[in-house]
Amino acid sequence: MHDTDITVRTAEITDAGRLSLIGQATFLESFADILPGSDILLHCRTQHSAADYAARLASDDGALWLAEGKRGAPIGYAALSTPDLPDVESQPGDVELKRIYVLSRFHGSGVGMNLMNTTIAHAKEVGCRRLLLGVYARNGRAINFYRKSGFALIGSRRFLVGENRYDDVIMARSLDEGADREG
Repeated sequence: MHDTDITVRTAEITDAGRLSLIGQATFLESFADILPGSDILLHCRTQHSAADYAARLASDDGALWLAEGKRGAPIGYAALSTPDLPDVESQPGDVELKRIYVLSRFHGSGVGMNLMNTTIAHAKEVGCRRLLLGVYARNGRAINFYRKSGFALIGSRRFLVGENRYDDVIMARSLDEGADREG
């Protein structure tokens, strides 16, 4: 699949089920052999339910985009929100890339970069100055993707998945004009 075969669009309230499906599928796919199954299932039920996505879409806090394949199937999404990274001092103009998930079958196809570029353009458009994110510390593929997208490590946190806490790294990228690449 080429970048031209996908559509990235602003998610609507009617997309809650589609976002839930892709959120659960990508989380399971990414962590099935890494985290305990009970933690994955609990996390998916609570953090990736259609009701959770409907609430996010109904809120004024953030934005979500849905990536779809040429036949309309959901293959990824990205979400921005007010920063919720208690171990990092947020600054005025910060926004958090809460999630950027793409089915592994579409890694390397341009879908992730398309979603990243969409979130960056939106954040700049609404006046944000820095993009923050948390990522599982052992997810080298994602960390490399974020580094290629201009992010640098700025801290760490413990992140609750199911009933256990796991190590995350916190990364940041400047959105100021002329400072597109931090680190």
